[in-house]
Amino acid sequence: GAGPGDPGLITVRGLELLRTCDVVLYDRLVAAELLAEVKADAERIFVGKNPGQTHSRQLVSDALLVSKASEGKSVVRLKGGDPFVFGRGAEEAALLRASSIPFEIVPGVTSATAVPAYAGIPVTHRGLSASFVVLTAREEGGDADPDVSKLSVGAETLVLLMGVAALEKIARRLIESGRDPQEPAATIEWGTTGKQKVVVGELDTIAEKAAASGIRPPATTIVGPVVSLRDSLTWFEDRPLFGRTVAVTRPPQGSRELTTRLSRLGADVVSLPLIDIAEPDSWAAADEALAKLSDYSWVVFASMHAVAKTFARLRSLELDARAFAHTKIACVGERTRHELAHHGLSADLVPERFTSAEMVAGLGDGLGRVLFPRVQDGPPEPVTALTEHGWQVDDVAVYSNIPGKPDPTNLQRWVDGDVDIVTFTSASTVTNLAAVAGHPGSSPLVVCIGPSTERAAREAGLDVAAVAEPHDTGGLVDAVLHAARSMQS
Repeated sequence: GAGPGDPGLITVRGLELLRTCDVVLYDRLVAAELLAEVKADAERIFVGKNPGQTHSRQLVSDALLVSKASEGKSVVRLKGGDPFVFGRGAEEAALLRASSIPFEIVPGVTSATAVPAYAGIPVTHRGLSASFVVLTAREEGGDADPDVSKLSVGAETLVLLMGVAALEKIARRLIESGRDPQEPAATIEWGTTGKQKVVVGELDTIAEKAAASGIRPPATTIVGPVVSLRDSLTWFEDRPLFGRTVAVTRPPQGSRELTTRLSRLGADVVSLPLIDIAEPDSWAAADEALAKLSDYSWVVFASMHAVAKTFARLRSLELDARAFAHTKIACVGERTRHELAHHGLSADLVPERFTSAEMVAGLGDGLGRVLFPRVQDGPPEPVTALTEHGWQVDDVAVYSNIPGKPDPTNLQRWVDGDVDIVTFTSASTVTNLAAVAGHPGSSPLVVCIGPSTERAAREAGLDVAAVAEPHDTGGLVDAVLHAARSMQS
């Protein structure tokens, strides 16, 4: 079970299996952030269906489950919500058992309770509701006609899943079976995500209000006196970025912290990687430098990717952290420092600000050698500044930036203008914008991580609304908050 939408609601066991699987078969409602947790060399296969489509995709999913597992691969079938709550999990497990394929069921947080909770509606409450019933208005081939008289008897709270199209019919049948037409009701679209929309009414008006508000699947409807508690228990929609769509242009390997922090502030985060990380054209210069690290007074890392790729290359050369025994290390940014610590080393210098001037000021004037392993064809300013202060700099490429490959759905959201704020974290993300994503249908506010990125954005004709200060993830989040506040004024 992937949970109802918020990627933070996946279980610990589910995340563990997701990070170690060879193949993941996923549905439409699975958060993109969860797919980013899968190994880089694992297969990601979409087997879901959109509203109104036939169920033929289930046959594809069934076939892939059996064939991929029969190849000896570890397969995760990632399903929205809980696989055993209207999720066909039992049917797929039975298929595996019939095919003599061992399996494990990992329950998920169901939308039946999580979505109301994110809207400030408990499904039970002392004095108001001691029981709840979960029902669906969907069956194979279209809308169902459930026996609501049986379902509504004795349950103070009703939770209706997948029932947008049949909501008017269900409400009418509930009233005919004896429920109060003025009973509080609410319909919630995209619950637990930054796209959450809540419509509140009464049983006899909720279908009309939901239609007028443009509510579409996925949506959950709650009927019962507990809906009246929403005004006092609303919390998710009070977050400062709720209702704002923020595009993150970092590659998936480095966007987790930023995405998580923006999501926790209520933003609807759209992953739009405009760059990806690849090998440099040649390792010759880097290999030569890494073989004689003791000749350098300093090694300067300007990104977490530079650290990760340098240590990966060290391992391929049968070297490890001991190669840095006689060399000091400078890291630009906290994320870079954390990546270095992950490899067992502490930085001797972390400039307070992400600028060439701050880095040079920290190193001071010198007559020694500096190794600068970084992105291929990186900006010349840092090397020029070090050279002007007497350092001999070996500028070697340990990775390259290539255009990213955003998810087509997210690309369409960009083209449709469904982005309020776009964050740029490097000059490459700016220069790749037109080639990768094209022109947006609106003019989102632009937020940049630092001066060089800001300069690239302005040269590209973009109006920059805010620049991170300090030039790190925390500063970028603060800059997004500043931009969002400007939208309200």
